[in-house]
Amino acid sequence: MSEDISVNLPKIVTHDEWLAARQKLLTKEKEITRKQDELSAERRRMPMVEIDKNYIFQGPNGEVSLLDLFKDCRQLIVYHFMFDPTWDEGCEGCSMIVDSMGHLSHLYARGTSLVLVSQAPLSKIEPFKERMGWGIPWFSSFESEFNYDFEATSKDGAQRQHQGLSVFLRDGDRVFHTYSTYLRGLDKLFSPFNYLDLTPFGRQETWENAPQGWPQSPPYEWWRLHDAYGYTEVPGSCCHSRSITRK
Repeated sequence: MSEDISVNLPKIVTHDEWLAARQKLLTKEKEITRKQDELSAERRRMPMVEIDKNYIFQGPNGEVSLLDLFKDCRQLIVYHFMFDPTWDEGCEGCSMIVDSMGHLSHLYARGTSLVLVSQAPLSKIEPFKERMGWGIPWFSSFESEFNYDFEATSKDGAQRQHQGLSVFLRDGDRVFHTYSTYLRGLDKLFSPFNYLDLTPFGRQETWENAPQGWPQSPPYEWWRLHDAYGYTEVPGSCCHSRSITRK
């Protein structure tokens, strides 16, 4: 983005004035951090529900159960990736989240497995996964009630897909559902959003509180698959390492 925004830029001040403003904001940031810690502590103490259905998923090596998705871990995070069986591509927003996922060894080190689950059949998932260059384990719930039971697909007959995340805990062969979140509850997974929130222009979406004249466009509409933005390569990304060029 190279637009020349010449109005309503932040006020220009001295370094000492900037430090004072930064300290004032830092105090508020620390308050939010402590509140987030308190919320996480409460989340850890939520009750849980035992899973009594035998969910079967399709993976690259055949059928697997929900218990199999844990591998050797005690905890399992399932990202409900929006991919309707009638679609040819996965959701752009979900794709942005998967682009943001780091190396899973850091989760495994804390006994936690992470997988993607979609309602689309594996025959559609695997080509798209290869196109995106992802290594995250991805399974199909095509012939399972899993998506419906965990609100990743609506039950009202409209077959609407919903992006979300569910967390499970294993105790021996018993599996328990401990947490789920959807929509804005997934914001922390969107690392581009978290980076943009640190910048003056922010996410540049119309719902944000920004000075008049700053660049903004409707949410969702600007999202693209990472190979569809008009750039062929992005420096420093996990998939590319050379200079940026336009198509």
